[in-house]
Amino acid sequence: MDCSYGFSITRPRDVSLQELSKRLAEFAEVRGWDQYHSPRNLLLALVGEVGELSEIFQWKGEVAKGLPNWSSDDKERLEEELSDVLLYVVRLADVCGLDLGQAALTKLVKNAQKYPVTDNTPTSTSNQPCMN
Repeated sequence: MDCSYGFSITRPRDVSLQELSKRLAEFAEVRGWDQYHSPRNLLLALVGEVGELSEIFQWKGEVAKGLPNWSSDDKERLEEELSDVLLYVVRLADVCGLDLGQAALTKLVKNAQKYPVTDNTPTSTSNQPCMN
């Protein structure tokens, strides 16, 4: 087995939260990191990664969807920081014994009830700003 512990990417595909959770648990276990992965420590690491993600946007002003004016290096850095945030969120949920996928779906239902679509709801084709 290679030193990356089987973490090579062969082709683009959808990856489940369960697969990420399993791979993160294995990654931490073989490195002896489980002892450091308390909910508090993971949350603090997550906050640090969100800070690094924020730095990317800090002085850019408004950014167009699709990042048309960004260099490939800037986009790669953004991918890396977003991935760091995602991986810490998934690991934190796992360590806390939560089903993050189900929790997210439940939250979407709650949000739909809290923010129902009405006749006054702006559509994606309208130019009206969302007033939430």
